[in-house]
Amino acid sequence: MLTHLQIRDFAIIDQVELELRPGLTVLTGETGAGKSILVDALQLLAGGRAGAEVVRHGAERAEVSGTFDLGRAPRELKQWLEEQSVNAGGELIVRRVVGTDGRSRAYLNGQAVAVQLLREAGNILIDIHGQHEFQSLTRAAAQRELLDAYAGLTPLTTQVGIAHRVWLELLNRTLDLETRARDRDAKLELLRYQVQELDALKLAPGELEGLTEEHARLANRGRLATGAQTALAELYENEGGSAHATISRALAALKGLAALDAKLAGVLPLLEEAQIQVSEAARELEHYRDSLDLDSARQDLVERRLAAIEELARKHRIEPAQLPERAGVLGSELAALERADQDLSVLRKELAVALKNYRTQALELSGKRMAASRALARDISARMQQLGMAGGRFEADVTQDGNAEPNQHGIDSIDFRVSANPGSPPRALAKVASGGELSRLSLAVQVSIAQEESRCMVFDEVDSGIGGAIAEIIGRELRALGSRGQVLCVTHLPQVASQAHHHLRVLKLTDGRTTRTTLTELSVDDRIEELARMLGGIEVSAKAREHAREMLGAAERDTRTSDTVRTRRPPAAKGA
Repeated sequence: MLTHLQIRDFAIIDQVELELRPGLTVLTGETGAGKSILVDALQLLAGGRAGAEVVRHGAERAEVSGTFDLGRAPRELKQWLEEQSVNAGGELIVRRVVGTDGRSRAYLNGQAVAVQLLREAGNILIDIHGQHEFQSLTRAAAQRELLDAYAGLTPLTTQVGIAHRVWLELLNRTLDLETRARDRDAKLELLRYQVQELDALKLAPGELEGLTEEHARLANRGRLATGAQTALAELYENEGGSAHATISRALAALKGLAALDAKLAGVLPLLEEAQIQVSEAARELEHYRDSLDLDSARQDLVERRLAAIEELARKHRIEPAQLPERAGVLGSELAALERADQDLSVLRKELAVALKNYRTQALELSGKRMAASRALARDISARMQQLGMAGGRFEADVTQDGNAEPNQHGIDSIDFRVSANPGSPPRALAKVASGGELSRLSLAVQVSIAQEESRCMVFDEVDSGIGGAIAEIIGRELRALGSRGQVLCVTHLPQVASQAHHHLRVLKLTDGRTTRTTLTELSVDDRIEELARMLGGIEVSAKAREHAREMLGAAERDTRTSDTVRTRRPPAAKGA
């Protein structure tokens, strides 16, 4: 239940703060005062779409905040909050902020959440019925959802949807294997040839890099040999002029002098180390020079190996370095194709089991829908009589097609039809012409399907096109609905407003430069004045006030009986 609502800089509302209570609360005011803006704010709070246009002119952002009492919250909401790790306790504070750049932020108990998550919570917290709601009832999907909600079949429809997804995944896998099996022989031959060719190449990891490096060395063998020979001569082989000979003469000269001056003794080890290093370098260069002479036959082998690798890479239209990976992929494909028959047999068995499971659950759902459709038809038909549609009849046809391909929503086609007048055959809702009949039927459907859980139900001028005694009956229906929870209703009808437990007046104020909307809770005397205005127009007469007083008195007298009589849902709807 919504207990507190705060709106700031939303449309033409600068700041409004409301304390809300259980029961039926009506909002009245002159046309254009901004009554429906409050409904727009609640839609925003419930995760509706928002843009920069909702921000009041001159403000930086629009903000809507609502506090919900979770004392009687449905288990679905509490479980959802736990899944989202939102610490709710006894209340939930929902907040939505929209900036002038159109960006929106959402919060649950101060925790930032995605707007999609806010929408999921809003679908459980608030149930909004607009004055054009009937248009959505003409859609097959909406009719199915309403029937399922009326009968409490949402958990079962979820299970049917899961069974459908399992079946569909197995079907797609089966079709894929069957498609591959049709070309199996030709593809097997090609894959085996390709795998054998790659296996014959036996390209080892890192081999390509080593061959490329070796090829570069062999291709420049002449320059490398000349350079190595020159370095070897300078270091060791030139008689008298090599580095090794020079160091040897320096050592011989200093060894005799070191005995005369101890300072020279420290130089001797350095020269001895240099002599050893030069000898080692010369020995390595000799080995390298000899290997170049021996590698003359190796160059042709390396070039042939690289050519084979590049040719195979071109055939597969990949880089040579990708050949090992390609070999792995083709090997896996070959193994999968060789066991395709076995996999296909297993998949077909699993598919048959999934289809049987789906049909079992879909048939169970269909049976409950059929039972619920009869209860719903009786419920709405009875309300139609109360709403001045004497002799009217509502039907909810559930047609089962067990041979149709599985659908995520089951195997049923659901069609709402209505006969507004005695003797007239039921017709599809879209073909019902009278605006008043549409509004009354819409309200009958909405009241019948309304959940008994403590969701905040909002009706935005659903009584449009209705007046007289029928309007009073509608007011009583809404009051009875409010007695079971919380109902907010925007209305122009005094007959509806007089039935409210609480009454809010919406007033638009302007100083010629700015316009703003205010909301005020009315006392009994204020309610008489407001009802008199709604009855009599601009000039409020004493007769209009007396009529308004009588309407409130009649509503209070009816409270002693109507508030204790609850409109119960037919048992078949839940027990179907």
